[in-house]
Amino acid sequence: MAIRVILKDTDPLLREISKPVKEITPRIHKLLDDMAETMYDANGVGLAAPQIAILKRVIVIDVGDGLIELINPEVIEKDGEQVGPEGCLSVPGVVGKVKRPNHVKVKGLDRNGQEIIVEGTGLKARALLHEIDHLNGVLFTDLALELYKEELNI
Repeated sequence: MAIRVILKDTDPLLREISKPVKEITPRIHKLLDDMAETMYDANGVGLAAPQIAILKRVIVIDVGDGLIELINPEVIEKDGEQVGPEGCLSVPGVVGKVKRPNHVKVKGLDRNGQEIIVEGTGLKARALLHEIDHLNGVLFTDLALELYKEELNI
């Protein structure tokens, strides 16, 4: 496993649409491992492959209830509404107030190619949608109702 460099919001790769994964290979397993290690090292709750310069439809999240790895994720259901703060490892020092569905159901593949469905509400729904947005070249700053500098508690 390796910690990868996280691209910043000015990098044009973050605005590209990621390609679906056609075959799950040992390289995809290594990508998932590296993404998880990178996310944890940066104290994040999610990471999408484009954030480490890989334009593949792969995300990882962990909002405190264990690591979720999704290949080719797609939202199959969403409802409700929540408005809350969001940040991003690619946009350090900035937080935004973003409106999102409060509940989502996402379908994708696990690292073994098995279809899985992940459901989430609150922060988990927000994290899933945030990372899937990255796969489509969308940053939270595009959706924010307002943006503000993150306060550092030193």
